[in-house]
Amino acid sequence: MVLFSIKGDSLKKVHRVDFKLEKDIQKITEKNIGAIFGLDFIKSEFKLNDLRMDTLAFDKETRSFVILEYKKSSNFTVIDQGYAYLALLLNNKADFILEYNELKDDSLGKNDVDWSQSRVIFVSPQFTKYQRQAIEFKDLPIELWEVTKYKNDTILFNQLKALKSSESITKVSSKSDIVQKVSDEVKVYTEDDHLKTTLDDVKELYDELKERIYNLGDTVEIKPTKIYIAFKSNTNFADLWIQKNQIKIWLNLRIGTLDDPKDITRDVSNVGHYGNGDYEISVKPGDDLDYLMSLIRQSYEINS
Repeated sequence: MVLFSIKGDSLKKVHRVDFKLEKDIQKITEKNIGAIFGLDFIKSEFKLNDLRMDTLAFDKETRSFVILEYKKSSNFTVIDQGYAYLALLLNNKADFILEYNELKDDSLGKNDVDWSQSRVIFVSPQFTKYQRQAIEFKDLPIELWEVTKYKNDTILFNQLKALKSSESITKVSSKSDIVQKVSDEVKVYTEDDHLKTTLDDVKELYDELKERIYNLGDTVEIKPTKIYIAFKSNTNFADLWIQKNQIKIWLNLRIGTLDDPKDITRDVSNVGHYGNGDYEISVKPGDDLDYLMSLIRQSYEINS
């Protein structure tokens, strides 16, 4: 990716700057882990059973632990190392909960963690073609993020996405006990998981909503979780729970900040609910999507 600075009508190329050490990548990531990944930092250099994790973090949205590793060289295996960390996590759950409880103001109980959404994030200035190909599985709980530093004090974090991801990792690594054990417990959710039990007209409703939401801007991304499908820009702006006969939507806005003259939203600020924000909408096939999108757009603009 080429980055330019703008001066009038002229563009000037901004040159890249190399990170001197892996520790430099780790330091800036840990200090800004909430802004970059939406995670809570727990600890650096967490060591357990002769394995050392660069960064241990927690995802409050999915209630799961996340392990981050930083690499300046390209000489490492994504699958082997990622699954080794996940196996360590699943085999030592109490140690991870204890570490969280000792270092954070709040505390976790054994039922407060969703181990099925655990994942590993690798951060590196560059990944090889083989490492990129390694993430082309539909159920891989591993993410690759490239980080680039520029001379104008700018840093870009960019998640690498597989061009195709149809095969299961268990089919390729069927003889690996570690991969099999992790895959039995860790689940990477897809849109298909949410749509397989709903009615056809609700699937069509979702497809139309998805297209309209994508058209809000180039920064829109989709992240399926266990309960809902999150639409994100800088952060979640709309979380969709696909039900059999309808779709529930939560808008990530505080109560009193949404302009809803038709009053179709429900105040859930003091009610337990899935998703982010204080507004809930129930949508059925045939509802007015033009008006609905005017509400979703407000949340998108605030959360972009």
